[in-house]
Amino acid sequence: MTLATQDIFQQLQQTLLQANARFRVVEHPAAGKCEQVAAIRGTALGQGAKALLCHLKGNGVKQHVLAVLPADCQAELAILATAFGARKASLASPVEMQQFTGCVAGAIPPFSFHPALILIADPYLFQRYEEIAFNAGTLERSIILNVEDYLRIAAPRQLSFIRRSS
Repeated sequence: MTLATQDIFQQLQQTLLQANARFRVVEHPAAGKCEQVAAIRGTALGQGAKALLCHLKGNGVKQHVLAVLPADCQAELAILATAFGARKASLASPVEMQQFTGCVAGAIPPFSFHPALILIADPYLFQRYEEIAFNAGTLERSIILNVEDYLRIAAPRQLSFIRRSS
């Protein structure tokens, strides 16, 4: 099942409207880095919800997860692997990204619309700001969404998996 980019934005917007979410859409030029997009949106870097499509495997596990974390943090993929009983976790290929999310890297929203894709979010994303910001299926369109509404609608499994400085 492949999803089209415009369909992802429409599905996302419809989901948020139907759930009476507090959000706004921001149109902007495509930017390559999280810092640039945050500046264009007028949001803090830590408000950015970075969505990483990860492939977990080993020990009989073969699973894809969409791991969401603050844009100013890095993921510790080994924690994700361990949480699912897998030996290894890696970032998915561009083909897998298209297959599971309908998006290119950087445009993946922190929502799972694919039945086989598990949504995981690091709780730190919800502790500093009242809103999160993310690209909404394209590199030229973002959504800024109330955190409580995101948690209520997306209902991600929460797991601490960000890399901590020692």
